Amino acid sequence: MNLFKSLAGLSEQHKPRFMALEIWKYIGPGLLVTVGFIDPGNWAANVAAGAGFGYKLLWMVTLSTVMLIVLQHNAAHLGIATGLCLSEGAAHHLPVPAARFVLGTAVLASISTALAELLGGAIALRMLFGVPLWLGALLTLCVVLWMLFANTYRRLEKYIIGFVSLIGISFVFELSMVHIDWGQAARGWVVPAFPDGSIPIIMSVLGAVVMPHNLFLHSEIIQSRQWNLDNDDIIHHQLKYEFTDTLVSMLVGWAINSSMILLAAAAFYSGGVQVSELEQAQNMLTPLVGSAAAVVFALALLFAGVASSVTAGMAGGAIFAGIFKEPYNMGDIHTRVGVGLTLIVAYLIILVIPDAFQGLIVSQIVLSIQLPFTILLQLYLTSSKKVMGKWVNKRSTTIILSVIAAVVIGLNVLLLWDTLGG
Repeated sequence: MNLFKSLAGLSEQHKPRFMALEIWKYIGPGLLVTVGFIDPGNWAANVAAGAGFGYKLLWMVTLSTVMLIVLQHNAAHLGIATGLCLSEGAAHHLPVPAARFVLGTAVLASISTALAELLGGAIALRMLFGVPLWLGALLTLCVVLWMLFANTYRRLEKYIIGFVSLIGISFVFELSMVHIDWGQAARGWVVPAFPDGSIPIIMSVLGAVVMPHNLFLHSEIIQSRQWNLDNDDIIHHQLKYEFTDTLVSMLVGWAINSSMILLAAAAFYSGGVQVSELEQAQNMLTPLVGSAAAVVFALALLFAGVASSVTAGMAGGAIFAGIFKEPYNMGDIHTRVGVGLTLIVAYLIILVIPDAFQGLIVSQIVLSIQLPFTILLQLYLTSSKKVMGKWVNKRSTTIILSVIAAVVIGLNVLLLWDTLGG
């Protein structure tokens, strides 16, 4: 029985209680999605943004967070209203060939995501202990597989919240060691700027902010809080608190991403130091800020790599199970195969690529190609009265989502073109 939906047996006893502290019961799913917003790929783009352009590109974190809130809330809306995740929705409501094509490409996107996340953990271990990438990736893989196969969802959720908290604390420590021009930062958060040479960085952050696996993941894990699909009051209650969870979680992601840019701007840009790689950033922090800051930077990257690898594996398991019209359930063979396929294939690819940078390029290409299929699938399902019933998107919501989807897809196409040398 589904790990999440087995709670349905309690639905008759569940009564929505609108109490101030009840919101804390619903905090969690959004933070798992936030991990994808602060993964190693985002680290590289944010450090490059701060080191190259100071505080001027902070606005892109604000814009990307707004777009992410809308799209992730809509994905969660599908899960709450229908009891189906995106993957199950595709299997139930698309022709079989179309569903298998979309979900097959989504599995490839999860593998591509896991590749980047495992590489992030490996790079962090190389920073800390000097281990080779293949060994660092293997160690990260083993830890992630243990976390996924040996723990319940609720325990995993606590682990991820702990990782996100440690990453946040790490950057609070880092920022305390540098001088931040808060006036310039405040302006940078709200005033768009396009300094010379900044377009590839802007595309990297804005174009890659919505990741296909996160949309699938959010629509599934939100059902860890599901109780009764037949009670309108409870669904309203769920949607209300889910939006709060999404909003709070995405704001946490906004703060951490902003902190990366602030740190790079204060430590590197002010001194005219150009940084293009995470290991270079860590090495430069030692003479500029101190060895403690450099170690904390690497530890935070390790936390991000492990946590985002876990959520990539979960997404792969949910998508693969959905092909068979099944929900995510680690007790089921299809979910286990999906998790193993996602993470192990990603590791095998790491072993054959010439270098880490090329691996990140390949992962970005796959994500850019697949993202339109996922966003258009989500729009189709949540805008369909047949699928959503009375909870179908309002016309205004569909228009807003369509505009955001067009912007995100357009940026990913530009990023793909730029990555391929166009």
